Amino acid sequence: MKKYLLYLFTAITLLCACTFTVQAAAEDKTPAELPGLTYDHSMELSYAQEFSVDYYNDGYTLITIVDEGQYLLVPEGKEAPEGLDKNITVLQQPLDNIYLVATSAMDLFRAIDGIDNIRLSGTKENGWYIQEAKDAMEAGHMIYAGKYNAPDYELILNKGCDLAIESTMIHHNPEVQEKLEQFGIPVMVERSSYEPHPLGRTEWMKLYAVLLGKEDVAEKAFKEQTDKLDKVLSSDDKDTGKTVAFFYINSTGAVNVRKSNDYVSEMIHLAGGTYVPDTGKSDNALSTMNMQMEEFYAKAKDADYIIYNSTIDGELTSISELLAKSELLADFKAVKDGNVWCTGKNLFQETTGLGTMIEDIHTILTTEDDSLDELNYVHKLK
Repeated sequence: MKKYLLYLFTAITLLCACTFTVQAAAEDKTPAELPGLTYDHSMELSYAQEFSVDYYNDGYTLITIVDEGQYLLVPEGKEAPEGLDKNITVLQQPLDNIYLVATSAMDLFRAIDGIDNIRLSGTKENGWYIQEAKDAMEAGHMIYAGKYNAPDYELILNKGCDLAIESTMIHHNPEVQEKLEQFGIPVMVERSSYEPHPLGRTEWMKLYAVLLGKEDVAEKAFKEQTDKLDKVLSSDDKDTGKTVAFFYINSTGAVNVRKSNDYVSEMIHLAGGTYVPDTGKSDNALSTMNMQMEEFYAKAKDADYIIYNSTIDGELTSISELLAKSELLADFKAVKDGNVWCTGKNLFQETTGLGTMIEDIHTILTTEDDSLDELNYVHKLK
């Protein structure tokens, strides 16, 4: 019995020691040892959790993206060190022929004056709501090279593509990534949509700024958004007590809502509101869910404010257009009180402006100006 207790005590001690070691290693985040390079410092991040950037001597930079891999950025005129781990993808500067497939990243490149570095687009001209991207495609500086699952390989090769930036949708077609890499084109899979904090998404501009050598521009642009959030959070009416429903009605008549742990729901919370309906936490990767109108009516009819998501089925201009989608909406408190707003189609492409969107929502919830009907990303329905 004593031997058994001694064995049990030893096992528990070892288990605790191992657990402590793993936790300490995770917290320590020791930078990778790269052959011939000396670690200097790491990028300071305020909200982003899905990437990190480590700087080494002589201008080398190591980018790590959670669950996707590592990328060594090699300065122009220099070479990757010998003996580099084969799992580290080498990116050779300058990167001025980028194939951008991850739609949400375009606005971040715009914010750092990096549109000129994108020569190939995974979205057609009429699919962009970012004017600079539309202008670049109209001028022929940026060319449509096929969507994520059907790229025009010949065009991409002929244009001398030096980097493909994909969303995680590429994992549905891994053969595409494999083929691009076989052609010698590095593939970076970005995960900004997995950031739990809205401004974590915006902070990905710092990663793209590293690629282009524009960190100072990114710091300034990002600070503009964090200043807006700080202003809301430090206001006297940061907790409004108001409830907000954010949704759209799909072609079958079902109501599409954001999940309670989605970044849009978090923006409403940061703006001082309470998101409805409460869908509960979900481990499902999808950020939205559908419910029947009757269920939505029961859960959201008393919401103080409605924000209709027009990015899917087109912008609304009046409450009558909203009611045409479902007569039940006429009984909603927000409709009766005239507190109905609609997003613009640019909302989800303009990743840079999430601080501004939080500010917009806060203004909606706190304004006493009845004549206010137009903000940066939303307009009022009458």
